[in-house]
Amino acid sequence: MARYQVKIAYDGSQFFGFQRQGEVRTVQLEIENTLRKIGWEGQSILAAGRTDTGVHASGQVIAFDLDWKHSSDALIKALNANFPEDVAANAVKVANEDFHPRFEAISRCYHYRIYCQPTRDPLREQYAWRVWPPISAPELQPAAKELIGTHDFSAFGLPPKKGGNTIRTIFEADWKNVEDEFLFQVRANAFLYHMVRKIVFLQVKIAQGFWTIDQFQDGIHRQVDQMPGLAIPNGLTLVKVQYQNQIED
Repeated sequence: MARYQVKIAYDGSQFFGFQRQGEVRTVQLEIENTLRKIGWEGQSILAAGRTDTGVHASGQVIAFDLDWKHSSDALIKALNANFPEDVAANAVKVANEDFHPRFEAISRCYHYRIYCQPTRDPLREQYAWRVWPPISAPELQPAAKELIGTHDFSAFGLPPKKGGNTIRTIFEADWKNVEDEFLFQVRANAFLYHMVRKIVFLQVKIAQGFWTIDQFQDGIHRQVDQMPGLAIPNGLTLVKVQYQNQIED
């Protein structure tokens, strides 16, 4: 018996989020059903995070105990042979027996994709938020830089448990722009519930002229309530969870 650390990718479009919720289709349910096909006898896998309905991942990390007599490469092949088409295992390693993908994570990195177009684009909308009126690109980077550092982000999200700590440290936050597409990258030690979608929504409103950086700063530094609303989930992807002993692709 060994504890395995596995890097997972999935298209969240047809899932009701990551966490198991009875018999509705979730990522956790599909992974656990697959594991049982190859001899897993556990009750619940461990995961680095619980993504919402519609949110994608290219770097989710899970862990489970399994009596596996073959190589790690053979385990990847067995998993992928049994996973549905919208889930894949990309890397596997044997971890310490007490490894926990959530509690041992140093940082998590998310990407959020936006494009500006007055009419919908069926080839992009599954993985991006279509925004109109268009964004003023010069407004985005200054807003993102305000996020960096250790702050009380209670104006931007909820803690995992009622009354929990709302202080988080953001290490990186920046935007890249190519033609009509914008990519927001944010890396932090952890995030509050809905925090990434909230900060993306507000930055977009700043860049459209409906909110100001001063109001955004008030939320970061003085926990002043912000404009209601969230960026839609399908533009968001969990791309990397970092550990001291990093899993390799």
